[in-house]
Amino acid sequence: MSSPRSQALARAHATAPRSSSDTSARADAARSGDADALFGRDVFGLDAMRRRLPRDVYRTLEKTVREGTRLDPKIADVVANAMKDWAMERGATHYTHWFQPMTGLTAEKHDAFLSPAANGHGISEFSGKMLISGEPDASSFPSGGIRSTFEARGYTAWDPMSPAFIIDGPYGATLHIPTFFYSYSGEALDRKIPLVRSIEALSRQALRVLRLFGNSSATGVRPMVGPEQEYFLVDKNLAALRPDLMLAGRTLVGAPSPKGQEMEDHYFGAIPARVMSFMQDLENGLLALGIPAKTRHNEVAPGQFEIAPVYEDANLACDHNMLTMNMMRHLAGRHGFVCLLHEKPFAGVNGSGKHNNWSLCDSDGQNLLNPGSTPQDNAQFLVFLAAVLRAVHRHATALRLGAAGAGHARRLGANEAPPAILSVYLGEQLTAVLENIISGAHAATERAPVMEVGVSTLPPLPCDLSDRNRTSPFAFTGNKFEFRAVGSSQSVAPVNIALNAAVACALDDIATELEAALANGADLTAALQELLPRLFREHMPVVFNGNGYAAAWPEEAARRGLPNHRTTVDALERYTDPDVMDVFLRHGVLTEREMTARQEILLESYAKTVRIEGQILADMARGQILPPARAAQARAADVLLKTRAVTGEAACPQEEAQFNAIRAHADALQTGVTELESALAAAAQAPDALAQARAARDVVLPAMAVCRAHADALERLVDDGEWPLPKYAELLWAH
Repeated sequence: MSSPRSQALARAHATAPRSSSDTSARADAARSGDADALFGRDVFGLDAMRRRLPRDVYRTLEKTVREGTRLDPKIADVVANAMKDWAMERGATHYTHWFQPMTGLTAEKHDAFLSPAANGHGISEFSGKMLISGEPDASSFPSGGIRSTFEARGYTAWDPMSPAFIIDGPYGATLHIPTFFYSYSGEALDRKIPLVRSIEALSRQALRVLRLFGNSSATGVRPMVGPEQEYFLVDKNLAALRPDLMLAGRTLVGAPSPKGQEMEDHYFGAIPARVMSFMQDLENGLLALGIPAKTRHNEVAPGQFEIAPVYEDANLACDHNMLTMNMMRHLAGRHGFVCLLHEKPFAGVNGSGKHNNWSLCDSDGQNLLNPGSTPQDNAQFLVFLAAVLRAVHRHATALRLGAAGAGHARRLGANEAPPAILSVYLGEQLTAVLENIISGAHAATERAPVMEVGVSTLPPLPCDLSDRNRTSPFAFTGNKFEFRAVGSSQSVAPVNIALNAAVACALDDIATELEAALANGADLTAALQELLPRLFREHMPVVFNGNGYAAAWPEEAARRGLPNHRTTVDALERYTDPDVMDVFLRHGVLTEREMTARQEILLESYAKTVRIEGQILADMARGQILPPARAAQARAADVLLKTRAVTGEAACPQEEAQFNAIRAHADALQTGVTELESALAAAAQAPDALAQARAARDVVLPAMAVCRAHADALERLVDDGEWPLPKYAELLWAH
């Protein structure tokens, strides 16, 4: 009789690519190649508003959306009625205020449009009040002490800058309204409120600089973000036999596959047909939601893939990335997969990240981080570059906190992720420009070079200002910076909040100094000639173009004075340091109470995540690993006894070694599980969130590592047909 594992593996190999599960007009448009008609079809954006709203109402709302002006409540009823009609025409029966609590996920409570009427019939209604605000029960969401459990009020408020959208399903559709989430006393309980605050702070300070350069037309500056998203797909028949994958999102045990990523043949390889079916279904849904999915490809590890959008406003990009992750998890099941967004689901192969590509764009459409062909002559670019360097150098700990998480602690600093030391890669050409400015040396104006590839049919090709440095956590890539330290399961809001706030502080410093110089009679050129060399000299220690994986880099970074918060707990302990708090307090991005609450929430989340994983591992060891191991031990012992009974001699050395190895690892695993359970109990009793997080890191994780080492050894010793857990080779390659 075949085992559940062998049956699951057979089903995995027999699963064929399925055609699009969406039979709606959305899928029809995609199949017909009419991507233009498909894009934004399920979004109540400006185009839909223009067609359905009175002209004066539309203009008022458009001004709010484009410029961030205060929403006029007088237009709410008109907008709500138009939004309801639009949604119901597309099959929506319910609406929800869609928000992002501090769980790191999204949340929604659905309410029906239909309400009972006096005559025994029903009527569909959706008022301006229903659109603008809601009151979900907030008692069970993390608050970090902002409110007690018995104080349940939490409020949602419409964010008109992020358009409403429809999520369709087999039994109906729901109108989703992006909202802010805040407490009874007004504190932010989500990540959207501080994100928008940080965007506004950055815009105010950037405009001060633009005005100094004579730009009077720009009305604002917005950070633009394009978050790449890496993920794994695992056959759901196999994943169902792995409690660790289903409950923790990663494998807590598992010996390496004979073949992993060593041949480097999966990266950018041909996409398996079954995966392509999932990707196409996903992209159809994303395009209908107005999410500009642009790139798809195989990633480095087997079973690993990536999807990447083009740039958009940071607030919208964060919402869209949360939507993308939701849709990936949802659609994967339709194609027979489980989508893993954990940063390190498999030991020994690359984990998954989320490169946060960040730039600045003014309201006139100008990229402020575009150096042009002669960056040394582009004074405005150099000022904004100096601000970014100052932000990363002075506020590295705040930026490190944007990428802190329990899952990411297993990836950050490994071969597929940058080190925890925050440094900036500029490339040789741009670094030389800064060095010339510092030294006062005259550099001839040079345009971007071209390169000859040596193929006769190719013309000379333009050469970028810099190569890519995949070991750098913060790399300049031509007209933007790529923050490569974000984890794949994380919201990109925290890192963009920190980045926006830090750059706002740096721009504030620069604008204040330049304004004072001009007030004292200096002209802008003279003020810049005095300021820029000093700024670049001060912040050059954060510029590092070398190998961030090199063993010598941590020592060199320490000499430069760059902080190195290697573990998540190391970083979270610094959340309330005065210099870190100042980054967020200075421009009102977060209040002191909101910051201490976030520290508490993140420490609790880390400790709980590790404890849950530890309990899963203990259960798996006792219920799934030790039974077949002891059975194998008994069979090996029986072989030894039979050999002695038949021959009167001891068994051969190989049989003795097999028995001894199984017994030794099984005994050690049994002992290790007992010690792990004791560690879990002790960690749970620690007096506060910080102590619990430290205990999880220092006691529980080492105990888990001991158990895993013996479990993985037993996987190699127990007969393959008796091992109940799908192995790495099966999980990674069954697509």
